[in-house]
Amino acid sequence: MDVTGAIRVASISDTGLVRMHNEDAVASDLTSGLVMLADGMGGHQCGEIASAMASLIIRTELSDLFAKQQADSSQALSVSGMLEKVVMLTNDSIAQAAQELADCEGMGTTLVCGVFADNKIVVGHIGDSRMYRLRDDAFVQLTEDHSVLQAQIKAGLMTKAEARHSNNKHLVTRALGTSFDAELELCEHGVQVGDVYLLCSDGLTDLVDDDEVKNTIISANGDINLAVKQLLTLANTYGGNDNISMLIASVEKPFPIE
Repeated sequence: MDVTGAIRVASISDTGLVRMHNEDAVASDLTSGLVMLADGMGGHQCGEIASAMASLIIRTELSDLFAKQQADSSQALSVSGMLEKVVMLTNDSIAQAAQELADCEGMGTTLVCGVFADNKIVVGHIGDSRMYRLRDDAFVQLTEDHSVLQAQIKAGLMTKAEARHSNNKHLVTRALGTSFDAELELCEHGVQVGDVYLLCSDGLTDLVDDDEVKNTIISANGDINLAVKQLLTLANTYGGNDNISMLIASVEKPFPIE
């Protein structure tokens, strides 16, 4: 669904101050309502390959599916069904590449993505890249990390404050492309005019706490390009020890299916 006139998007991606390469990928295609972010993993720059593959394949395949459904509504899938289909195809493509490319065994990527359609957003994620929603003064995390730390927090073995100082921050329990059996978590949320959605890699959230992220977005007063630049500056000021990437989507007007 084309939401070009209803959603504004700003994004930024930075290597940070420590890493040699940027293994993150950020993308959007408002003609199909897509926003997405991937944080690659794997030696010999293979994380860059995995995240780039995710970005390219998901954008291309989702656009093709929307076009096919417009041409032939008899084969219609739900938005959730379409997103799941293209993500599973992407997973298999990355897993196959990991088997065929020298030195790229085990490469993969996290994924957080959303598809805006009919005044809703369908959210899909794998791993610990996140999506947040700012609505009025409420800043809510819409995804739950698939990580060792999150499992420990849920089990009561660690508090969120303790987790910020853990050495296990980057141990994910799910990833895209590391096997042929990906587990995509899907959910759907109603969208309101004025909502602001933040997609980000852990290079931001490991260093900048949620309250500071929220206050930075609010203080930008609707200038989402300024907001992503200020958030990047904060993460680098606090150490920049990982790649730092984010995308902000601002809802400007309703986008019902007509």
